[in-house]
Amino acid sequence: MLLIKNGRIIDPSRGIDDYSDILIDQSKIVEVGRGGEGRKDSEITRIIDARGKVVVPGLIDMHVHLREPGHEYKETIKTGCQAAASGGFTSIACMPNTNPVNDNQSVTEYILDRARREGCVNVFPVGAITKGLQGESLTEMGELKTAGVVAVSDDGKSVSNSELMRRGMEYAKNFNLLVICHCEDLDLVADGVMNEGFTSTRLGLKRIPNAAEEVIVARDVILAELTGCGVHIAHVSTEGAVRIIREAKSRGIKITAETAPHYFSLSEEALESFDTNLKVNPPLRSVRDVEAIKRGLKDGTLDVIATDHAPHSSLEKDVEFDYASSGMVGLETALPLALQLVKEKVLSLPELLLKFTANPAKILGISKGTLNPGADADITIIDISSKKRVNVNQFKSKSKNSPFHDWELEGEAVCTIVNGKVVKNVK
Repeated sequence: MLLIKNGRIIDPSRGIDDYSDILIDQSKIVEVGRGGEGRKDSEITRIIDARGKVVVPGLIDMHVHLREPGHEYKETIKTGCQAAASGGFTSIACMPNTNPVNDNQSVTEYILDRARREGCVNVFPVGAITKGLQGESLTEMGELKTAGVVAVSDDGKSVSNSELMRRGMEYAKNFNLLVICHCEDLDLVADGVMNEGFTSTRLGLKRIPNAAEEVIVARDVILAELTGCGVHIAHVSTEGAVRIIREAKSRGIKITAETAPHYFSLSEEALESFDTNLKVNPPLRSVRDVEAIKRGLKDGTLDVIATDHAPHSSLEKDVEFDYASSGMVGLETALPLALQLVKEKVLSLPELLLKFTANPAKILGISKGTLNPGADADITIIDISSKKRVNVNQFKSKSKNSPFHDWELEGEAVCTIVNGKVVKNVK
């Protein structure tokens, strides 16, 4: 048995915030409370003293790109899982834009098999809405669900055909599958590379208006209302998108939404450096949008913080800004960046942890995100006061495309436990 003692236990799924112990037997939590040390010494094989630390349900990232199969030079399932564990994540949901695309049973089974053999965290595949992410015909969602996907998405692209997206939602609803929407009007994006505004004009970079995101958010909200399908809006970045989602929720539409740490930590002004690691999709927005994202997190419009972990090698990033691939790695910096919201009093610590644990678990329909006795022993221990300078060369991720290199961040996951097994432990 493993005993975690003297920690501050925060379990948002049950509204618990107290000092207590957790006893783990093999892969399950068997007891939460004082008295674990009263068991026979022979029963306790390991003790972790969490004094001064916060003990929480294992963090869940519902938006990750693992790149395998097809782009293993950027990331593999093994290295992506190691990066997740390093960042305190015990469960990750991986998007289908691999090569081949995860649009059929064989690819889903491949991902799950590799995760079982080489991964150190729980991996939940997301299948494609359309075959090959081409937006032309729907995948066999029943087959994908049977194979093990927890949701469907054409992430990286929007399904531009509204009729096809409607049918996709109806089809997904039949199999109780969540639809995760990448909201981007490609005609409005055109060849833009950064947010439309004064900064883009001054820098001479081609522009992407907020409307490119908001038009599709509005469409997908309308289609969610029409079909009754559960819809989750990915990587929300604009004030208008937050407003549309807030209004939809007020009318009882089955909408949830996420944002990523870079959308509340950075604004478009950062691109004055022309650092291609800052090129993301959707792009970094204005200071006004950043504040709107924070308000959306505060009032619950945005349910989840997810990383959109998007590994790229130097081949894609060490080029002119216009030609660089979009995306940044995020698994190993997400937690300390998000803890800044607590420091700024945007969220309380339990409110923040809810967006990393119980909320994504509920949205994905997975039995995770709780410290309830009998639950899987997925646990993250956090030192919220530790300070550490980011060094991308120490990342577990295969790719190093982070704009946060050399930032001093506060707070880190010091121990990550997956199914009762310690996969990260900072002595």
